[in-house]
Amino acid sequence: MTGGGHRVGRAIVLALAEAGADLILHYGRSSDAAERTAEEAAGRGARVHLVSADLSDPAAARTVFPDDGDLPPASLLVNSAAVFPEDRLDDVTPEQWDRTLAVNLRAPILLTQAFAARVPEDGAVVNVTDWRTARPYREHFSYTVAKSGLDGFTTAAAEALAPRIRVNGVALGAILPPPGKDSEYLKELAREIPVERVGGTGPVAEAVLFLLRNDFVTGEIIRIDGGAHLR
Repeated sequence: MTGGGHRVGRAIVLALAEAGADLILHYGRSSDAAERTAEEAAGRGARVHLVSADLSDPAAARTVFPDDGDLPPASLLVNSAAVFPEDRLDDVTPEQWDRTLAVNLRAPILLTQAFAARVPEDGAVVNVTDWRTARPYREHFSYTVAKSGLDGFTTAAAEALAPRIRVNGVALGAILPPPGKDSEYLKELAREIPVERVGGTGPVAEAVLFLLRNDFVTGEIIRIDGGAHLR
């Protein structure tokens, strides 16, 4: 589980722990949040192996899955880690572009590659993406392009890794306020959503568990957006 220390990632980690899974919990810089999440997951019966790695480094994928025998080989992978920079086509820098694509697209690809080489039998991958790839943000250009690539990777990997490994995605809408925003920001968004409320992390965790459990679904991306895509 990448990016599992806080926000949506934390909710997925705790849902997996509740469902009986042991966990490799990756985090980038949020060590305190990751340790708290690991403690909560352990309190729900999970064994948790914490891994810190900078996913902008292409070598990081090889460090996420331990080879020391602490945990059995991974059978599930959730790619949740992401960066969400503000940039536009007319001002994105090569450095920002490279980092966003590295973390949000290249890392899930390399992690899935490493996972597929290690999973002993059948396995499942869920990629966390964004419904706004269908209606792009103007002010999050590199993020939107990277998540659009992740959508394409999800379907391509489902074909490439079948029948042994299923690959699906969840495309998130208004779930939590983005960094720097508060609940008032989401109240404004809710006025544009057919269900007239924001989602919270529960529906995301439930959808991820569904996709990990259902062995006849692959190549699907489920929108968790309260119907925002309808408008």
